[in-house]
Amino acid sequence: MIRFIALTPVGERLARKLLSNGTQNNWPDAVVDYKPKPFAEFVQTAFQNGDWLVFICATGIVMRTLAPVLQDKYQDPPVLVLDEEGKFVIPLLSGHEGGANEWGAKVATSLGAQLVMTTAKPYLNPIYTLGMGCERNCPLEFIENLMLDALSQKGLTPSDIHSLNSIDIKADETNLIALADKYHWDFNTYSAQELTPMESLLSTKSDYIFNTVGVYGVAESAALLAAQIKTGTEPELILNKIKNAKATCALARGFVSK
Repeated sequence: MIRFIALTPVGERLARKLLSNGTQNNWPDAVVDYKPKPFAEFVQTAFQNGDWLVFICATGIVMRTLAPVLQDKYQDPPVLVLDEEGKFVIPLLSGHEGGANEWGAKVATSLGAQLVMTTAKPYLNPIYTLGMGCERNCPLEFIENLMLDALSQKGLTPSDIHSLNSIDIKADETNLIALADKYHWDFNTYSAQELTPMESLLSTKSDYIFNTVGVYGVAESAALLAAQIKTGTEPELILNKIKNAKATCALARGFVSK
């Protein structure tokens, strides 16, 4: 769930303005919490439940309140802070790994506000690539639902994705091709030899997959290689492989200069 937390009437009006844009900004289930009480307990519980939080108040209040429940950038949900006038959007926590940077950029665009990024690479544009593997003749439903789940987890939409990528033995996979066509993505495939240099960047390594196709992970390797080829920079996984009964999916990112 996404929560807009406001402490003043002006902040509440800004929160409801954002909420009114919820459908177009892909947060239709967001809610506004105005002066929740008891404040610290409410906020800490929401944070520990994994809710995405937008605070319209001073950053000091946010940090003092959340400090007791912070874990690390791989587990904490994204947190944004806005000023009451809606001029600045600050991704405060989980900028890269949690997706606060990308989410903050969308909020800033919605408001016509300035995104204030303090994490690395603030003057670069991210390029997002999708990697997928699947059983032979996998139904489109399995592939598409998994892809949409992956994007939702990172606060992305299909229009944010540069390309769909897999291993070369999937070059003729009917529904991978259909998925790329549906969302107007390039569909790229790579040989096991081309994917092998991505091995050190994988989150996990599957001996079964290696013995079957010659690489330790198709979805992650393909996403990483595509990001590297497109940007010419060191790629990074932003979503480790997820899977359903018939397919796997991963998201990677590289950066290019604005």
